[in-house]
Amino acid sequence: MTETAQKQKKKRTPLIALVVLVMLVLCGLGFVFPRGRELPVISMAAERIPIPLPLPGFQEGFPNTLPTAILTSLILIVLALIYNLSARRAEKTGQLNRFLVAVDTLFEGLYSFVENIARDKTRALLPLVATFFFFILTANWMGLLPGVGSIGLYEEHHGERVLVPFFRGANADLSTTLALAIISVITVQVVGLRFQGPRYLRKFFNFSAPPNSGMVGPVLRIANGFAGLLEIISEVSKIFSFAFRLFGNIFAGEVLLIVVSFLAAFVATLPFMGLELFVGLIQALVFSMLSLVFYTMATHHH
Repeated sequence: MTETAQKQKKKRTPLIALVVLVMLVLCGLGFVFPRGRELPVISMAAERIPIPLPLPGFQEGFPNTLPTAILTSLILIVLALIYNLSARRAEKTGQLNRFLVAVDTLFEGLYSFVENIARDKTRALLPLVATFFFFILTANWMGLLPGVGSIGLYEEHHGERVLVPFFRGANADLSTTLALAIISVITVQVVGLRFQGPRYLRKFFNFSAPPNSGMVGPVLRIANGFAGLLEIISEVSKIFSFAFRLFGNIFAGEVLLIVVSFLAAFVATLPFMGLELFVGLIQALVFSMLSLVFYTMATHHH
């Protein structure tokens, strides 16, 4: 080791020790400060902010997941506009900035991922799959920002003062995940009709039998009709599977962070925040990947 490297190591050692000491002190304080407080109310349903809006269904207020969902969409729109401006500037100057390179790298990875499954259908299926991925990922991570779930106003509920947060993770509301699931499953049917035409409907309504089936023809017709009914039930069940999987994981993470921050504030919550960042990424990837698999299956005749 050179003399310069040794000097740099000696300079870093006191700084590292100071950081470790501060983290230990904060951990200790985290176990002291929350004592005596009541555990915050954990609500499975999204809380309603009592601010009336001149819109049907919102005259008495709106759910606190709605502002988060709108803000998520606005962030993605702004990022898309910035990327567009950066791309135009790069075409004129021939210089790429870091933001442009990072987004291009991310999209190339996502394109390769979709191409491995969809093959020649990649360009048709990529836009919706990418939209699912980026919206769910951004919404999941926004639920971890400071102030989300902790800043709001107090209301009286059954004689108790309850905090109603202004913001809550969008995917911690079953309404949001159910809407995403419905869009995904309906798109499966649209993709099937687009690539197979009316033949796709035979998957659900098929009362035919092979010409040479003979006396077992009526039995085969009934069996095929019953199989079509099972296919309809299967498509409907995908909605609930999609919705509850995403909602359950995000809501469970939200409860975990609330409980941990109540037991020990400050630094003690950081490992769980990192875990929730990873879970948010995995859930966005799982939802998008399953949607992609179902879209690809719908393009092939069985």
